[in-house]
Amino acid sequence: MDRKHSCSQFAFNPETLALGLGYDPFRSEGAVKPPAFLTSTFQFRTAEEGKHYFELAYGLKEREEKDIDGLIYSRLNNPNLQIFEERLAAWDGTDAGSVFASGMAAISTLSLTLLKPGDYILCSAPVYGGTHYLFEHILPKFDIHTIQVHGGNNTAQLMREAAAKVGKDKVRMLFLETPANPSNTMVDIESIAALADELSAGADRRVITAVDNTFMGPIFQSPAKHGADLVIYSATKFIGGHSDLIAGVVTGKKKVMDELMLMRTILGTMANPFSGWLLLRSLETVAVRMRRQAETAQKVAEMLAAHPQVNRVCYPGLLEKGDPQRAIYDKQCTGPGALIAFEINGGEKAAMAALNRFEVARLAVSLGGTESLVQLPYCMTHSDVPPEQLESFGVTAGLVRMSVGLEHPEDLIHDCEQALKVD
Repeated sequence: MDRKHSCSQFAFNPETLALGLGYDPFRSEGAVKPPAFLTSTFQFRTAEEGKHYFELAYGLKEREEKDIDGLIYSRLNNPNLQIFEERLAAWDGTDAGSVFASGMAAISTLSLTLLKPGDYILCSAPVYGGTHYLFEHILPKFDIHTIQVHGGNNTAQLMREAAAKVGKDKVRMLFLETPANPSNTMVDIESIAALADELSAGADRRVITAVDNTFMGPIFQSPAKHGADLVIYSATKFIGGHSDLIAGVVTGKKKVMDELMLMRTILGTMANPFSGWLLLRSLETVAVRMRRQAETAQKVAEMLAAHPQVNRVCYPGLLEKGDPQRAIYDKQCTGPGALIAFEINGGEKAAMAALNRFEVARLAVSLGGTESLVQLPYCMTHSDVPPEQLESFGVTAGLVRMSVGLEHPEDLIHDCEQALKVD
Protein backbone atom coordinates (compact mmCIF):
# COMPACT_ATOMS: atom_id res chain seq x y z
CA MET A 1 0.00 0.00 0.00
CA ASP A 2 1.17 3.52 -0.87
CA ARG A 3 -0.24 6.82 0.40
CA LYS A 4 -2.51 6.99 -2.66
CA HIS A 5 -4.64 4.40 -4.42
CA SER A 6 -2.77 2.88 -7.37
CA CYS A 7 -5.63 3.37 -9.85
CA SER A 8 -7.28 6.69 -9.04
CA GLN A 9 -4.53 8.45 -7.10
CA PHE A 10 -7.18 8.91 -4.43
CA ALA A 11 -5.37 9.66 -1.15
CA PHE A 12 -6.08 7.15 1.59
CA ASN A 13 -7.19 8.46 4.97
CA PRO A 14 -4.75 8.22 7.90
CA GLU A 15 -6.79 5.56 9.71
CA THR A 16 -6.46 3.33 6.64
CA LEU A 17 -2.76 4.02 6.20
CA ALA A 18 -2.15 3.09 9.86
CA LEU A 19 -3.32 -0.42 9.04
CA GLY A 20 -1.40 -1.11 5.85
CA LEU A 21 1.19 1.44 4.72
CA GLY A 22 4.79 0.29 4.43
CA TYR A 23 4.23 -3.43 5.01
CA ASP A 24 4.07 -6.35 2.59
CA PRO A 25 2.73 -9.48 4.35
CA PHE A 26 4.36 -11.76 1.79
CA ARG A 27 7.82 -10.63 2.87
CA SER A 28 6.94 -12.05 6.32
CA GLU A 29 5.44 -15.46 5.55
CA GLY A 30 2.04 -13.85 4.84
CA ALA A 31 1.61 -12.55 8.40
CA VAL A 32 -1.21 -9.99 8.32
CA LYS A 33 0.44 -7.98 11.10
CA PRO A 34 4.14 -7.07 11.09
CA PRO A 35 6.09 -9.50 13.28
CA ALA A 36 8.43 -8.18 15.96
CA PHE A 37 11.87 -8.08 14.34
CA LEU A 38 13.90 -8.71 17.49
CA THR A 39 17.34 -8.74 15.93
CA SER A 40 20.38 -6.56 16.36
CA THR A 41 21.84 -7.14 12.88
CA PHE A 42 20.77 -8.15 9.36
CA GLN A 43 22.47 -10.45 6.86
CA PHE A 44 23.53 -9.06 3.48
CA ARG A 45 23.03 -11.09 0.31
CA THR A 46 26.45 -10.02 -1.02
CA ALA A 47 29.44 -7.99 0.11
CA GLU A 48 28.63 -5.45 -2.60
CA GLU A 49 25.13 -5.01 -1.20
CA GLY A 50 26.53 -4.38 2.29
CA LYS A 51 28.93 -1.75 0.93
CA HIS A 52 26.09 -0.02 -0.92
CA TYR A 53 23.82 0.07 2.13
CA PHE A 54 26.54 1.69 4.24
CA GLU A 55 27.25 4.28 1.54
CA LEU A 56 23.60 5.29 1.64
CA ALA A 57 23.34 5.21 5.44
CA TYR A 58 26.34 7.50 5.95
CA GLY A 59 25.78 9.74 2.95
CA LEU A 60 28.98 8.60 1.25
CA LYS A 61 27.45 8.65 -2.23
CA GLU A 62 24.89 10.68 -4.11
CA ARG A 63 21.50 9.05 -3.63
CA GLU A 64 19.71 8.02 -6.84
CA GLU A 65 15.95 7.74 -7.23
CA LYS A 66 16.12 3.94 -7.42
CA ASP A 67 18.14 3.62 -4.19
CA ILE A 68 16.41 1.98 -1.24
CA ASP A 69 17.91 2.01 2.25
CA GLY A 70 18.78 -1.54 3.18
CA LEU A 71 18.61 -3.08 6.62
CA ILE A 72 21.99 -3.06 8.36
CA TYR A 73 21.78 -2.95 12.14
CA SER A 74 18.97 -2.01 14.50
CA ARG A 75 20.79 1.11 15.69
CA LEU A 76 20.41 2.40 12.15
CA ASN A 77 17.11 0.89 11.04
CA ASN A 78 14.68 -1.89 11.82
CA PRO A 79 11.46 -2.96 10.05
CA ASN A 80 9.26 -2.26 13.07
CA LEU A 81 10.63 1.26 13.39
CA GLN A 82 10.58 1.96 9.66
CA ILE A 83 6.97 0.88 9.17
CA PHE A 84 5.82 3.01 12.10
CA GLU A 85 7.85 6.00 10.90
CA GLU A 86 6.33 5.78 7.44
CA ARG A 87 2.78 5.50 8.78
CA LEU A 88 3.05 8.41 11.21
CA ALA A 89 4.72 10.64 8.62
CA ALA A 90 1.83 9.91 6.27
CA TRP A 91 -0.61 10.83 9.04
CA ASP A 92 1.21 14.11 9.69
CA GLY A 93 1.50 14.89 5.98
CA THR A 94 5.31 15.02 6.19
CA ASP A 95 8.11 13.36 4.22
CA ALA A 96 9.64 11.08 6.83
CA GLY A 97 9.74 10.11 10.50
CA SER A 98 12.27 9.02 13.09
CA VAL A 99 11.53 7.08 16.31
CA PHE A 100 13.50 7.66 19.50
CA ALA A 101 13.90 6.03 22.89
CA SER A 102 11.76 8.77 24.50
CA GLY A 103 10.26 12.15 23.79
CA MET A 104 13.23 13.81 25.48
CA ALA A 105 15.63 11.69 23.39
CA ALA A 106 13.85 13.09 20.33
CA ILE A 107 14.13 16.72 21.46
CA SER A 108 17.73 16.30 22.66
CA THR A 109 18.86 14.66 19.42
CA LEU A 110 17.01 17.26 17.40
CA SER A 111 18.73 20.05 19.32
CA LEU A 112 22.20 18.59 18.85
CA THR A 113 21.51 18.03 15.15
CA LEU A 114 20.33 21.52 14.28
CA LEU A 115 22.09 23.79 16.76
CA LYS A 116 25.68 24.93 17.14
CA PRO A 117 27.47 27.11 19.71
CA GLY A 118 26.15 30.64 19.64
CA ASP A 119 22.68 29.66 18.38
CA TYR A 120 19.43 30.70 20.05
CA ILE A 121 16.10 28.93 20.46
CA LEU A 122 12.99 31.05 20.83
CA CYS A 123 10.51 28.99 22.81
CA SER A 124 6.88 29.46 23.78
CA ALA A 125 6.18 28.97 27.47
CA PRO A 126 5.20 27.07 29.44
CA VAL A 127 6.66 23.84 28.13
CA TYR A 128 7.09 20.39 29.63
CA GLY A 129 9.50 20.42 32.58
CA GLY A 130 12.03 18.12 30.90
CA THR A 131 12.17 20.35 27.83
CA HIS A 132 12.57 23.39 30.07
CA TYR A 133 15.49 21.72 31.90
CA LEU A 134 17.20 20.78 28.62
CA PHE A 135 16.88 24.31 27.25
CA GLU A 136 17.81 26.11 30.47
CA HIS A 137 20.46 23.86 32.03
CA ILE A 138 21.94 21.43 29.48
CA LEU A 139 22.19 23.26 26.16
CA PRO A 140 23.84 26.38 27.69
CA LYS A 141 26.86 24.14 28.45
CA PHE A 142 27.27 23.94 24.66
CA ASP A 143 26.78 27.73 24.30
CA ILE A 144 23.26 27.18 22.96
CA HIS A 145 20.74 29.49 24.61
CA THR A 146 16.96 29.77 24.87
CA ILE A 147 14.70 32.76 25.23
CA GLN A 148 11.24 31.86 26.50
CA VAL A 149 8.27 34.04 25.65
CA HIS A 150 4.68 33.71 26.80
CA GLY A 151 2.64 31.35 24.71
CA GLY A 152 -0.66 32.87 23.65
CA ASN A 153 -2.25 35.28 21.23
CA ASN A 154 0.86 37.37 20.45
CA THR A 155 3.66 34.81 20.66
CA ALA A 156 4.91 35.58 17.15
CA GLN A 157 5.37 39.25 17.99
CA LEU A 158 7.13 38.45 21.27
CA MET A 159 9.48 36.12 19.39
CA ARG A 160 10.09 38.80 16.75
CA GLU A 161 11.09 41.26 19.48
CA ALA A 162 13.35 38.66 21.14
CA ALA A 163 15.04 37.95 17.78
CA ALA A 164 15.68 41.66 17.28
CA LYS A 165 17.41 41.86 20.67
CA VAL A 166 19.80 38.93 20.15
CA GLY A 167 20.20 39.40 16.39
CA LYS A 168 18.10 37.42 13.94
CA ASP A 169 21.21 35.75 12.49
CA LYS A 170 21.66 33.96 15.83
CA VAL A 171 18.15 32.48 15.92
CA ARG A 172 18.05 28.93 14.63
CA MET A 173 14.86 27.36 16.01
CA LEU A 174 11.36 28.46 17.01
CA PHE A 175 10.02 25.84 19.41
CA LEU A 176 6.34 25.54 20.36
CA GLU A 177 4.14 23.43 22.55
CA THR A 178 0.55 24.00 21.54
CA PRO A 179 -1.57 23.45 23.50
CA ALA A 180 0.99 24.22 26.20
CA ASN A 181 1.78 21.77 28.97
CA PRO A 182 -0.01 22.08 31.39
CA SER A 183 -1.92 25.34 30.78
CA ASN A 184 -3.51 24.32 27.45
CA THR A 185 -2.63 27.75 26.02
CA MET A 186 -2.85 27.80 22.22
CA VAL A 187 -0.18 29.28 19.91
CA ASP A 188 -0.83 30.12 16.25
CA ILE A 189 1.49 27.77 14.35
CA GLU A 190 1.05 29.55 11.03
CA SER A 191 2.19 32.89 12.47
CA ILE A 192 5.33 31.29 13.94
CA ALA A 193 6.12 29.54 10.63
CA ALA A 194 5.74 32.90 8.86
CA LEU A 195 8.17 34.44 11.36
CA ALA A 196 10.64 31.62 10.62
CA ASP A 197 10.43 32.51 6.92
CA GLU A 198 10.98 36.16 7.80
CA LEU A 199 14.04 35.40 9.93
CA SER A 200 15.43 33.03 7.29
CA ALA A 201 15.39 35.63 4.51
CA GLY A 202 18.94 36.23 3.37
CA ALA A 203 20.40 33.88 6.00
CA ASP A 204 22.76 30.99 5.27
CA ARG A 205 20.66 28.57 7.38
CA ARG A 206 16.90 28.18 7.63
CA VAL A 207 15.23 28.95 10.94
CA ILE A 208 13.34 25.78 11.86
CA THR A 209 9.81 25.75 13.27
CA ALA A 210 9.42 22.75 15.60
CA VAL A 211 6.09 21.93 17.26
CA ASP A 212 5.58 19.55 20.16
CA ASN A 213 2.26 18.01 19.12
CA THR A 214 1.94 15.52 21.98
CA PHE A 215 -1.36 16.82 23.40
CA MET A 216 -3.36 16.93 20.16
CA GLY A 217 -1.62 14.89 17.54
CA PRO A 218 -1.85 13.19 15.26
CA ILE A 219 -5.67 13.26 15.43
CA PHE A 220 -6.71 16.80 16.32
CA GLN A 221 -3.82 18.91 15.01
CA SER A 222 -1.46 18.71 12.01
CA PRO A 223 1.29 21.33 12.45
CA ALA A 224 2.93 20.60 9.08
CA LYS A 225 -0.25 21.77 7.34
CA HIS A 226 0.26 25.14 9.02
CA GLY A 227 3.91 25.52 8.04
CA ALA A 228 5.84 23.65 10.75
CA ASP A 229 9.09 22.05 9.59
CA LEU A 230 9.19 19.41 12.32
CA VAL A 231 6.48 17.73 14.39
CA ILE A 232 7.52 16.21 17.72
CA TYR A 233 5.76 13.71 19.97
CA SER A 234 6.27 11.93 23.19
CA ALA A 235 4.95 8.71 21.65
CA THR A 236 4.71 7.35 25.19
CA LYS A 237 1.49 9.31 25.47
CA PHE A 238 -1.53 9.11 23.12
CA ILE A 239 0.27 7.37 20.25
CA GLY A 240 1.47 4.52 22.49
CA GLY A 241 -1.70 5.00 24.46
CA HIS A 242 -1.46 2.12 26.93
CA SER A 243 1.16 3.35 29.43
CA ASP A 244 3.34 0.36 28.58
CA LEU A 245 6.17 1.88 26.51
CA ILE A 246 8.55 4.83 26.37
CA ALA A 247 9.25 6.41 22.97
CA GLY A 248 9.46 9.65 21.04
CA VAL A 249 9.10 10.51 17.38
CA VAL A 250 9.81 13.38 15.01
CA THR A 251 8.35 13.78 11.52
CA GLY A 252 9.23 16.44 9.00
CA LYS A 253 10.83 17.49 5.76
CA LYS A 254 13.25 15.04 4.19
CA LYS A 255 16.40 17.19 4.25
CA VAL A 256 16.19 17.86 7.97
CA MET A 257 15.07 14.32 8.73
CA ASP A 258 18.10 12.87 6.92
CA GLU A 259 20.37 14.93 9.19
CA LEU A 260 18.40 13.86 12.24
CA MET A 261 18.52 10.16 11.33
CA LEU A 262 22.30 10.28 10.93
CA MET A 263 22.67 11.92 14.35
CA ARG A 264 20.34 9.31 15.87
CA THR A 265 22.55 6.58 14.42
CA ILE A 266 25.67 8.04 16.00
CA LEU A 267 24.15 8.94 19.37
CA GLY A 268 22.21 5.67 19.58
CA THR A 269 19.00 7.37 20.72
CA MET A 270 16.63 5.21 18.66
CA ALA A 271 13.78 3.17 20.13
CA ASN A 272 14.20 -0.58 20.42
CA PRO A 273 12.46 -2.94 17.96
CA PHE A 274 9.89 -4.19 20.47
CA SER A 275 8.82 -0.63 21.26
CA GLY A 276 8.46 -0.13 17.51
CA TRP A 277 6.19 -3.17 17.34
CA LEU A 278 4.08 -1.87 20.24
CA LEU A 279 3.78 1.53 18.53
CA LEU A 280 2.52 -0.16 15.37
CA ARG A 281 -0.12 -1.96 17.43
CA SER A 282 -1.19 1.29 19.08
CA LEU A 283 -1.27 3.47 15.97
CA GLU A 284 -4.09 1.33 14.59
CA THR A 285 -6.44 2.46 17.38
CA VAL A 286 -5.20 5.97 18.16
CA ALA A 287 -8.07 7.67 16.29
CA VAL A 288 -10.73 5.64 18.11
CA ARG A 289 -9.10 6.15 21.50
CA MET A 290 -8.41 9.87 21.22
CA ARG A 291 -11.87 10.72 19.93
CA ARG A 292 -13.55 8.79 22.73
CA GLN A 293 -11.25 10.36 25.32
CA ALA A 294 -12.01 13.85 23.99
CA GLU A 295 -15.76 13.23 24.20
CA THR A 296 -15.44 12.23 27.83
CA ALA A 297 -13.05 15.08 28.62
CA GLN A 298 -15.58 17.62 27.34
CA LYS A 299 -18.17 16.29 29.80
CA VAL A 300 -15.72 16.25 32.70
CA ALA A 301 -14.49 19.78 31.89
CA GLU A 302 -18.05 21.11 31.83
CA MET A 303 -18.73 19.58 35.24
CA LEU A 304 -15.52 21.03 36.68
CA ALA A 305 -16.30 24.48 35.28
CA ALA A 306 -19.55 24.51 37.24
CA HIS A 307 -18.06 23.17 40.50
CA PRO A 308 -17.83 25.66 43.40
CA GLN A 309 -14.42 24.35 44.50
CA VAL A 310 -12.85 25.03 41.09
CA ASN A 311 -11.55 28.53 40.30
CA ARG A 312 -10.96 27.99 36.59
CA VAL A 313 -10.75 25.27 33.98
CA CYS A 314 -8.27 25.35 31.09
CA TYR A 315 -9.63 23.18 28.31
CA PRO A 316 -9.87 23.99 24.57
CA GLY A 317 -13.42 22.69 24.40
CA LEU A 318 -14.57 25.44 26.77
CA LEU A 319 -13.12 28.36 24.80
CA GLU A 320 -15.85 30.83 23.91
CA LYS A 321 -16.54 32.50 20.59
CA GLY A 322 -14.83 35.87 20.43
CA ASP A 323 -11.89 34.72 22.53
CA PRO A 324 -8.66 35.02 20.46
CA GLN A 325 -7.64 31.64 21.84
CA ARG A 326 -10.82 30.16 20.36
CA ALA A 327 -9.90 31.65 16.98
CA ILE A 328 -6.52 29.88 17.09
CA TYR A 329 -8.20 26.64 18.17
CA ASP A 330 -10.74 26.81 15.34
CA LYS A 331 -7.99 27.55 12.83
CA GLN A 332 -5.68 24.63 13.58
CA CYS A 333 -7.52 22.01 15.65
CA THR A 334 -10.32 19.58 14.84
CA GLY A 335 -11.02 18.53 18.42
CA PRO A 336 -10.24 19.56 22.02
CA GLY A 337 -8.12 16.60 23.16
CA ALA A 338 -8.24 14.90 26.54
CA LEU A 339 -6.06 17.09 28.80
CA ILE A 340 -7.78 19.28 31.37
CA ALA A 341 -6.10 21.70 33.75
CA PHE A 342 -8.22 22.98 36.63
CA GLU A 343 -7.36 25.15 39.61
CA ILE A 344 -8.75 24.14 42.98
CA ASN A 345 -9.69 26.67 45.68
CA GLY A 346 -7.22 26.56 48.56
CA GLY A 347 -3.93 26.18 46.71
CA GLU A 348 -1.49 23.30 47.10
CA LYS A 349 -2.93 21.92 50.34
CA ALA A 350 -6.46 21.64 48.94
CA ALA A 351 -5.18 20.27 45.61
CA MET A 352 -3.15 17.55 47.34
CA ALA A 353 -6.11 16.60 49.50
CA ALA A 354 -8.23 16.24 46.38
CA LEU A 355 -5.57 14.20 44.60
CA ASN A 356 -5.42 11.81 47.54
CA ARG A 357 -9.18 11.20 47.29
CA PHE A 358 -9.39 10.13 43.65
CA GLU A 359 -10.44 6.50 43.30
CA VAL A 360 -10.84 6.00 39.54
CA ALA A 361 -8.21 8.40 38.22
CA ARG A 362 -4.71 7.32 39.24
CA LEU A 363 -2.29 9.70 40.94
CA ALA A 364 0.59 9.48 38.49
CA VAL A 365 2.44 11.58 35.97
CA SER A 366 2.34 11.03 32.18
CA LEU A 367 -0.78 11.30 30.06
CA GLY A 368 -2.59 9.85 27.06
CA GLY A 369 -3.05 6.32 28.38
CA THR A 370 -6.27 4.34 28.48
CA GLU A 371 -6.52 5.11 32.20
CA SER A 372 -7.20 8.56 33.63
CA LEU A 373 -4.32 10.21 35.48
CA VAL A 374 -4.12 13.24 37.78
CA GLN A 375 -1.07 15.11 39.04
CA LEU A 376 0.11 18.49 40.32
CA PRO A 377 2.50 20.09 37.76
CA TYR A 378 3.69 22.82 40.15
CA CYS A 379 5.50 20.32 42.38
CA MET A 380 5.73 17.30 40.04
CA THR A 381 6.30 17.42 36.26
CA HIS A 382 7.24 21.13 36.25
CA SER A 383 9.01 21.26 39.62
CA ASP A 384 12.33 22.30 38.02
CA VAL A 385 10.77 25.51 36.68
CA PRO A 386 11.12 28.48 39.08
CA PRO A 387 7.82 29.08 40.92
CA GLU A 388 7.60 32.72 39.85
CA GLN A 389 7.89 31.65 36.21
CA LEU A 390 5.20 29.02 36.58
CA GLU A 391 2.83 31.46 38.23
CA SER A 392 3.39 34.02 35.47
CA PHE A 393 2.20 31.33 33.03
CA GLY A 394 -0.88 30.63 35.13
CA VAL A 395 0.51 27.39 36.55
CA THR A 396 -0.29 27.78 40.24
CA ALA A 397 0.22 25.50 43.23
CA GLY A 398 -3.44 24.49 43.04
CA LEU A 399 -3.54 23.64 39.32
CA VAL A 400 -4.28 19.95 38.69
CA ARG A 401 -3.61 18.34 35.31
CA MET A 402 -5.96 15.54 34.39
CA SER A 403 -5.48 13.16 31.48
CA VAL A 404 -8.86 11.65 30.68
CA GLY A 405 -8.88 7.97 29.79
CA LEU A 406 -11.42 5.46 28.54
CA GLU A 407 -13.40 4.93 31.73
CA HIS A 408 -17.16 5.59 31.63
CA PRO A 409 -17.82 9.36 31.75
CA GLU A 410 -20.26 9.03 34.66
CA ASP A 411 -17.65 7.28 36.80
CA LEU A 412 -15.07 9.96 36.12
CA ILE A 413 -17.52 12.75 36.89
CA HIS A 414 -18.51 11.11 40.18
CA ASP A 415 -14.83 10.57 40.97
CA CYS A 416 -14.10 14.26 40.47
CA GLU A 417 -17.11 15.27 42.56
CA GLN A 418 -16.12 13.14 45.53
CA ALA A 419 -12.44 14.18 45.28
CA LEU A 420 -13.45 17.85 45.42
CA LYS A 421 -15.64 17.54 48.51
CA VAL A 422 -14.59 19.82 51.35
CA ASP A 423 -14.02 18.08 54.69
